[in-house]
Amino acid sequence: MNQKILFLMLTLGLILTSCVPIKDLVYLQNKNQADTTAVQSVSMKPYRLQINDIISISISANDPKLVQIFSTSNQQSETYRNESSLYFEGYTVNDHGNIRMPVLEEINVVGYTLDEVRLMIEKRLLEEYFNKEARIFVKVKLSGLRYTVNGEIVSPGTKLLFQEKLTILEAIANAGDITVVGDRKNVTILRQTPAGTEIHTIDLTDAKAMQSPYYYVQSNDYIYIKPLKQKSWGTGKTGIESLTTVFTMLTLVATTILLLRN
Repeated sequence: MNQKILFLMLTLGLILTSCVPIKDLVYLQNKNQADTTAVQSVSMKPYRLQINDIISISISANDPKLVQIFSTSNQQSETYRNESSLYFEGYTVNDHGNIRMPVLEEINVVGYTLDEVRLMIEKRLLEEYFNKEARIFVKVKLSGLRYTVNGEIVSPGTKLLFQEKLTILEAIANAGDITVVGDRKNVTILRQTPAGTEIHTIDLTDAKAMQSPYYYVQSNDYIYIKPLKQKSWGTGKTGIESLTTVFTMLTLVATTILLLRN
């Protein structure tokens, strides 16, 4: 009898420890607060351009002919651009933090926000080439947010989204979400900065993640999802899968014993 009880306890323990608990799968839990309706403050700062970013710049005026020399050849067809055209016609921030524009030539933009770059270009145009009656209108946009996600994710790889703000949850959802055996409590983010590569981890199961400076994805971020220990055990992600694995193992052992006796 004691052996049967011990066997049942071991089996139950194996099933419970090999399952992924629901608390490890739910995002943004209020772990230290009783009020689940509390509003969480989200840490957000204006995006500042960095090396290898690609920006789109369009310049318009009352007379379109006046500003043609400041634009790339196909800039008028901005609505119909695709990823490849943005790469070839956009302005890439080089290793010195500069972009090179027609007529205006080298402009340092690294560390500036998009609005600051727009005002910088408008100021130069009005001071050096035009007067206010020309009604110069400058538009500066980031040519999509490019990031890479790898590890325990449904659809790993490099992604490009045509928007200027992107949370890490949106980035993960765009990649098909984290798999059941992915570690949501220890998501690693590698971020390129002028000072070098920063490595940070964020717990996506905790609502406090929204207060992290890494909650918003920046261009060229690398997101890595580590596997849970349940994956290496290989016993299953749910109770049913673990139970099936245990019974399969027991059947194999029993069959082996019977064959050896015969």
